[in-house]
Amino acid sequence: MQKLFRWASKWWPGLIPLAVMWGFAAWNNTLPVEADLSARSSAALKDTVLDKTRIVVDGRDVGLAADAFSEEGRRDAVMAVETVPGVRLVDDRTRLVPEAKPFVWTAERDVVRVTLSGSAPLPSMKARLTEAARKEVGGVEVADQMGLARGAPPRFEAAAMLLLDQIGKLKDGKITITDTKVNLSGMARELGGREAIAAALKNLPEGFSIAANEIKAPPYIFQAYKDPVAATVTLTGYVPDNNVHAAIATSAARKFFTEKVVDNLKASIGAPGSFSTAVVPALGALSRLSTGTLVVSDREVKLSGDALYEGAANDIRAGLGKDFPKNWQYKPEITVKPAAGPVDGTVCQQLFSELLTKGKIRFATRRADIDPDSAGILDRLIETALRCPTTNIEIAGHTDADGEDSFNQALSEKRAQAVIDYLVKAGLPASRFTAVGHGSTQPLAGNDTDEGKAQNRRIEFLVR
Repeated sequence: MQKLFRWASKWWPGLIPLAVMWGFAAWNNTLPVEADLSARSSAALKDTVLDKTRIVVDGRDVGLAADAFSEEGRRDAVMAVETVPGVRLVDDRTRLVPEAKPFVWTAERDVVRVTLSGSAPLPSMKARLTEAARKEVGGVEVADQMGLARGAPPRFEAAAMLLLDQIGKLKDGKITITDTKVNLSGMARELGGREAIAAALKNLPEGFSIAANEIKAPPYIFQAYKDPVAATVTLTGYVPDNNVHAAIATSAARKFFTEKVVDNLKASIGAPGSFSTAVVPALGALSRLSTGTLVVSDREVKLSGDALYEGAANDIRAGLGKDFPKNWQYKPEITVKPAAGPVDGTVCQQLFSELLTKGKIRFATRRADIDPDSAGILDRLIETALRCPTTNIEIAGHTDADGEDSFNQALSEKRAQAVIDYLVKAGLPASRFTAVGHGSTQPLAGNDTDEGKAQNRRIEFLVR
């Protein structure tokens, strides 16, 4: 027996390296098997919809951890791994993505970025929404802060995509889907943007509705600037349509201003109601200023500049707002131009003639009522008369040849007197003026055309 133990003590230590070599060989053979099962398990999941997927293989046992978006999707994922050849057991560690109640998704735009937040129902949809936002705002940063959640209403993606199409129309704002209710707020980037968004919202998918639409439009601005140095009146901003554009430009050039009219107006939707009713008389008031600026912003009219004399300033301050439609505001900032130096009778006559060559005092048809649009030219005539206070002035009226001679004679006298009454009301002494009517006896042009008749209907200022 002692011999047996002595023999065994000699060979059993050799079993230790043999066991180590066997273990290493077994482990070395297991690695390729586990790697293969991991790769084939991953491939089996390629058609499933999962998030945060993790596969751990231990021998032929597979541990599957993932977030699934439905119970059916979770079962299908586990079954797909179970059917992989060589898999003995699947340790199911999958779970359902939490459900959002209510399901809220938001797109918010500020000066520097668009931020997407709230929930998206699938990773692929989350990526599509982010890419759609980038395309819509071209070059603006898009921050993806969306999480993943179950509970999205049917046709959610179609609704979100349509709303992302509106982000590009906003200067700033926020669009939110809460289950099937849509809320919008913010400022449109351009005139017409608010209307374009409202039109697009009519195409929301079935089941979705607008809970609140508080998109505001930028101010609808019309401007006119009168520059006495350049002798121009520049019109900029917006008008409702081409017809209003033509009417305003024509009134400015033919009725109100003797200066060159520079027309830079553009047609755009979004004009406040009664736009023309307010803008036209405001242009008439601007025509009475030596230099001035008219700004119409939505329903607010601001007129600033220098009137030609104190009476005109008071008249403009008090009178213009009365002509505006209801709910319009008028803010006059009218000062008085410093009085020009006095001139003698010869220069005074020259100034009168130049003014009446460029502009005309107009009257109601076949009546002696002065057209209110003539206030601008009358103010300039009054300013000139103030510069030659010692001269006497004859106001001569002329008509065209239409109608009876006796009627025309009486009409020309009444119109001349109407002009004197206007001058006296402005503060000039009545003793300086004499009214004379010539009827149609002193034509400047033939009376066989409308243009000739228009030239013959006139008022003249003659220094005596």
